[in-house]
Amino acid sequence: MPFSSKSLEFLFENHAHDSKEWFNEHRQDYEKYVREPFKEFVLAIEPTMEKIDEKLSCDPKRLSRIYRDARYSKGQSIFREYAWYTFSRTREEATTAPCFYFGISPNGFEYGCGYYHASTASMNAMRKLILEGDTSYEAANTAYLSQNVFTLSGERYKKDHYPEESEEKRLWLNQRNIFLGCDSNDFKAMYGKDLYKKVAKDFLSIAPVYNMLMKAEQIKEI
Repeated sequence: MPFSSKSLEFLFENHAHDSKEWFNEHRQDYEKYVREPFKEFVLAIEPTMEKIDEKLSCDPKRLSRIYRDARYSKGQSIFREYAWYTFSRTREEATTAPCFYFGISPNGFEYGCGYYHASTASMNAMRKLILEGDTSYEAANTAYLSQNVFTLSGERYKKDHYPEESEEKRLWLNQRNIFLGCDSNDFKAMYGKDLYKKVAKDFLSIAPVYNMLMKAEQIKEI
C-alpha cells in the first residue's frame, strides 16, 4: 500500500504524545501506515538503486527507528515525527559515506543524495577531483545543472576560499558538507502508487554526483 494521510497522522501523533504507552497502543498503525509502505517503496526502487550501485542496500529492515535513544536525546522528544530510509552500502556508512535518502514527515517528503556528515578528508578529495578537472566532476556538474529538482545544500565556508575559480566550481569547492536535496509538500504525489517511479527517475538523474563522491572516497587520504 502507498503512503497516505494516515501515515502522516500517525507520525504527528507519535511525536505529540511522545509516549511509549501511546506508541505500544498504536503499534499496529505504525506497522500498517509507516513500515509497510516503506517496505514496498524500498523494494520497488531496488532495481534502480542496483543500476546506480549494486552494493547499495535495499533491506527494509534498515528503516530508521521511530524513537531516539533516551540516553542521548538531551531533552529532545523521544518519539519521532520523521521516518526515513538511507540507501547506503552498509548501515555504518549511512552517516559517513555518500548515500541516497528518502523520508516522510507531516510536512511532506524529502529525498536526495550526498553526505550526512562528510569528513575533512572526503571533502578535500572531492575538491582535488574538481580542481584537476576530473571527468567524474564534469559529469556530476553537468547532471546537477541539467535538472531542476534538487538543490545543492550543506554547510558552506563563510569566506570564499577559491575566488580564482569559476562560479560553477566555487559552488562545489566552498562546501564544508555536501548533499543534493529536495523537500516536497506535493501530497498528491506522495500518496500515489507511482511515487517510487518519480524518486527513482530523479535519483538516476543525479547518479553522476554520487559517482563523483564515491570516487573521492576511493582517493581520500585517511
